Amino acid sequence: MGRNSAVRLGIGDDAALLTPRPGYETILTCDWFLESTHFLRDKHPADSVGWKCLARAVSDIAAMGGQPRCFLLSLALPNTHTGRWLNQFLAGLRRAARKFKCPLAGGDTTRRREILANVTVFGEIRSGRALPRSGARPGDIIYVSGRLGEAELGLQRLRCLHRIPKGDPALKKHLYPEPRIAVGRWLSDHRIATAMMDLSDGLSTDLPRLCAASGVGARLDASLIPAVRVPNRSAPDKPDALDLALNGGDDYELLFTVPRGKARRIPRTFQGVALTQVGEITSEHRLRLVQVDDSESALRAGGWNPFRDSV
Repeated sequence: MGRNSAVRLGIGDDAALLTPRPGYETILTCDWFLESTHFLRDKHPADSVGWKCLARAVSDIAAMGGQPRCFLLSLALPNTHTGRWLNQFLAGLRRAARKFKCPLAGGDTTRRREILANVTVFGEIRSGRALPRSGARPGDIIYVSGRLGEAELGLQRLRCLHRIPKGDPALKKHLYPEPRIAVGRWLSDHRIATAMMDLSDGLSTDLPRLCAASGVGARLDASLIPAVRVPNRSAPDKPDALDLALNGGDDYELLFTVPRGKARRIPRTFQGVALTQVGEITSEHRLRLVQVDDSESALRAGGWNPFRDSV
């Protein structure tokens, strides 16, 4: 382990030992990544499965404004996938661990017909600096990071491919998402945001959760939402960019609120990631979508639902 690692005793013993830093709180999160529910064995590359199972969980740490320190992995897989597939899975997992500075501290493996992965991440944040969902107040400005709907568009493309082109940028957001750790830490360190969460299930589904936790409502401006650029096709089944941005999951961008008086401190981009104002928090316990023609309608949750959806 490196000098800055939280892990004092890692893989090879009955359990790991972590060394907390004075003045910091511990953040804990866990996440399932299940075959047929979250990925398809015959479509998703093994290294993408390894990368993404960690990235999804690390995104929860980023959404609190924290820094990941280490993780545990529980993995179940069939005998047929203990060779080449497993090696590629671990290669993707190692790349993600290095990228996010989050080493593996231990875990468990077992045999099963389906491939199932569960990741538990330990993170930390300065005491009193965590950004929960419950801090939004009427008048706050709503922001999102990045461009929304890219991962869903990538999944739609993946389903149609027999072979994945190497380095295809249209698939990158879906296969190799990057949690916004630096953005979250900056917002926390500078005490700018009042509430935050990650966009894992779609803006139309996740914004109501933030509003419910804060006891507020919201108005979204459709013309401001940074939607994915859909290829210029005239086919009748061409996906709608706004629908993808509102209801597509797996983007792992950040949704956060900022007091109006601090909004001028939000740059257009932070370390190459766009930060876009998309609406405002209201005192009414309703969620409204303002269309391009200025008409309003109720914002309906159309994002990911684990009890309804699968990839």
